[in-house]
Parts: sequence; C-alpha cells; structure tokens
Amino acid sequence: MGLLSKKDSKLILDPLADNNPITIQVLGICSALAITAQLKASIVMALSVLFVLAIGNVVISLLRNIIPSKIRIIVQLVVVAALVIIVDQVLKAFAYELSKQLSVFVGLIITNCIIMGRFEAFALGNGPWRSFLDGIGNAAGYGLILIIVGFFRELLGSGTLLGYKVLGDPIAKTGLYAFGYENNGFMLLSPMALIVVGIIIWVQRSRNKALIEDH
Repeated sequence: MGLLSKKDSKLILDPLADNNPITIQVLGICSALAITAQLKASIVMALSVLFVLAIGNVVISLLRNIIPSKIRIIVQLVVVAALVIIVDQVLKAFAYELSKQLSVFVGLIITNCIIMGRFEAFALGNGPWRSFLDGIGNAAGYGLILIIVGFFRELLGSGTLLGYKVLGDPIAKTGLYAFGYENNGFMLLSPMALIVVGIIIWVQRSRNKALIEDH
C-alpha cells in the first residue's frame, strides 16, 4: 500500500486477519448469527457498519479534546445513533424490503461492541486520518466474516446466492439436484452461523499458531 506508511497499513490489514474483531476479539457475534442467512443482508450490514464506524471514528477523533471525560460515552452514543439513523433512512428509501428483513438489527449497530470499542480504544487517542483508517480496517474485518458466513449459509441452506439459483432448481430437479443433492435447512438456523464462525476460527488458528492462547 504505497500511499500509506507501514504503521497506517497495519490499521487496515491487521483486522482482516490476525486481529479480526469477530474471530480474534470475539465482538459483534450477535449480528453474525442473526442476519447472515442471506448474502445480500450480510453485504448490506457490512457496508452499514463500514459507514458508521469510519465516519464515527473521525467525528469522535475531531471532538476528542473537547469531550468531557464524564460524558464521553453519551457523546459517542449520540454520534453513532445519528449515523445509524442516516443508514436506516437510506435503506428504507432505496431498499425497503431489505430494510424490513434487517429490521431491528440496523438499529442495534448503535450497541455494537466493535464500534464503541474502537471509539474508546482508538479514536479518543488518535488523529482523524488514522482513526478513519482504523474504522475502515475493523469494519472491513467484521464485514469479511459476515460475507463469508452469509455466502456458505445461503449457498448450502437455500442453494442460492444473492437470490439467484446457482445449484439448479430443487423442484424441477435440475443441476446438482438431479443427482440427489438436497439443501441443508439447518444452515438457515442461527446456531449454524456460530458453527461456521467456529470453523473460520479453527482455520485461522491452524494457519497462525501465534493466535492459539496458552492455558
């Protein structure tokens, strides 16, 4: 990443792998379980968090020297709530059916541990540019896991991707269904998201032994 220093590059690249907010920090698990039955919902949630965290980090960073310590959490909640309202209204205006599907989970971005955690741990102690990069990196790491989980849950659970039938027609018995393949309905249940996340964590730790905790 030629435009960024090595230290700035790490802010974006680390959360994608070795410091992923879901698989390493174990934050934001609730939405990973709730909205990943379809890939489209996973992508929209990932983009929503990307917008809220990147802009929110910048705003908190700009205000960091004037926010009284005793009310900093309240200020952070006001900032993230305002950004979430913008996201919610845009979804209702341009993707109403999807906004109904995501329902309360867009509003729950306000309480997402990743967002409040980055405000506290990074934006309050760093400048706007580095806070922006930190927001982009952590939101991208979060979104990457959501999209991976959504991909496998929709593909194996419904035989579709983004609503398009990619494995054939299960009623007409075309494609893979002609050979006796059946969709795995369990993949559409929330517990299966946890299992998929668990598999991702296992793969990640098997590739990087440094991530395995000592007991």
